[in-house]
Amino acid sequence: MPVKLNSSGGGSVTLTTPSTATDYTATFPANTGNVVTTGSSGVVTQTMLSTNVAGNGPAFAAYLSGSNQTITNSTYTKVTLNAEYFDTANCFDISTNYRFTPNVAGYYQINAGARLTGTSPSTYVWAIYKNGSIYVENNVATNVSTYDARSVVGLVSMNGTTDYIELYVYIAASSGWTVLSGGNYTFMSGFLARSA
Repeated sequence: MPVKLNSSGGGSVTLTTPSTATDYTATFPANTGNVVTTGSSGVVTQTMLSTNVAGNGPAFAAYLSGSNQTITNSTYTKVTLNAEYFDTANCFDISTNYRFTPNVAGYYQINAGARLTGTSPSTYVWAIYKNGSIYVENNVATNVSTYDARSVVGLVSMNGTTDYIELYVYIAASSGWTVLSGGNYTFMSGFLARSA
């Protein structure tokens, strides 16, 4: 049997029980506030979710735009990812540090790749750096004479305040090499896979 609650403003709320022989209990929290449902305009924040639910954590996709980037020979060089396809929480810096600093603690899936071009290489390295040091890398010894494109991936624990991620490349070669610009060539993306 439905229960109808009338308000002084003329509106009402009707509570209807299911037509089954089973008893159900609805328990309300011991505090005030609004009930957020799938039809509400309210926002569900990360802190409202249970432990280990990714929910609405940060996600981004950044890439190298404009000119190709010159690489210093036999030196790890940070890729200046200066454009974005998206950045849901404004956690990727595309103007100064070219890094991802998430604002939610958890485990992040990071994907990155770069296409390098030049002559006479002996070794390529694509590396995801965490807090200024190599976290994971893809190291290739090769005799490709004009270009190589590879990717590197990693699942990274981040504290949500100070930890950051960057993309670096390294090449040992007899002449100058560059990183090709364009989102289809040189990029990094990531998302919160699971909260801490």
